[in-house]
Amino acid sequence: MTPTVYGIESLTDISLDSGTRLTLTDGPLQLGWKHSGMTADFIAEVMALPFLRSKKDYMQAHHDIGYLSNELIENAVKFRQPGEILIEAGISEGSFLIRVKNTIDGATASRFQQLLHRLQSKDPGELLLEQIETNAISSASGSGLGLLTLLSDYDAKMAWAFEEYNDERIILTTTAAVAMPPSSNP
Repeated sequence: MTPTVYGIESLTDISLDSGTRLTLTDGPLQLGWKHSGMTADFIAEVMALPFLRSKKDYMQAHHDIGYLSNELIENAVKFRQPGEILIEAGISEGSFLIRVKNTIDGATASRFQQLLHRLQSKDPGELLLEQIETNAISSASGSGLGLLTLLSDYDAKMAWAFEEYNDERIILTTTAAVAMPPSSNP
């Protein structure tokens, strides 16, 4: 069955075969929040290396890669069904790309698709301000604040593909790209 795609569909076609691939699995470590930060830090260290020619560019690349990676991995850990989380990352044509694939249930997919419809309805900066105000009043889980920050403040380009797997299980593939510092793009 053809996946349902939200966002910039062309991102789903970009190959990351020559990049870094990691798989987080359930097991005795009980996959959790701490794994998101550690994994994002590792990805940022590896992917920012080509920018070492300039400390400023390296720091900017490391920060942007780390923030984007952490946000996507945290969401995958938080909203997943039991099973693996596949992470692919690479640098291509002046951008850092990351793809995170995990399994979610049908109810989570439905709620997330409603959020994505909302994200596409307005300017991300406006929605970010609205969500910050809403979160100040109530602490809603799954508010999309992280995704709005990526879209608004980091100018991230994003795509989400939902593919039916079996009986209420959906494979969610999130692909995102952020521009890297132009003065030392590898």
